[in-house]
Amino acid sequence: MAKSLYENICDSLRFSKFYESYAQSLSDILSYKYGSLLNPTDKVQDAFIKLWENCSKVTPDTAKSYVYTIANNLMLNAIKHQKVTLNYTKIGQKDYTNESPEFLMRKEQFLQQYKNVLDGLKPEQREAFLLSKVEGKTHKEIAELLGVTKKVVEHRIYGAFNTLKNKLEDFKLK
Repeated sequence: MAKSLYENICDSLRFSKFYESYAQSLSDILSYKYGSLLNPTDKVQDAFIKLWENCSKVTPDTAKSYVYTIANNLMLNAIKHQKVTLNYTKIGQKDYTNESPEFLMRKEQFLQQYKNVLDGLKPEQREAFLLSKVEGKTHKEIAELLGVTKKVVEHRIYGAFNTLKNKLEDFKLK
């Protein structure tokens, strides 16, 4: 079995070339997958810092998967932290409202079911839908971002709308 010429990626020139090759594409992937609110570029930087700190343990063959895994885990940790923060702020807020308890309960049920339906969408549909409706991007911008045609984006968003409409049928106005 042929052994790799280099056993690790600690050489600064090799590390620089590796960084230049993968940093931007990793940042783009994290942005597409999780959005830009959680600073995917920072997570990429942190992942490369961890690679540098552990460079003697990581072979050049496994460096790419190592960095991608670390960056993905950092994003997931940020999402978990954001959820905890949101829950904490919910607890800390005083709820003064003129809305009836029944309305508030129904609203909470709707939001929960809406989140569940969004989580149940195909990843491609969810990504296109959120880019369109949350980030306000046009179909053309989304198509360029995802590397697909405008028709594919329209089909994905239409599919997401249909799923939402069908699954949230109990909440139609009467």
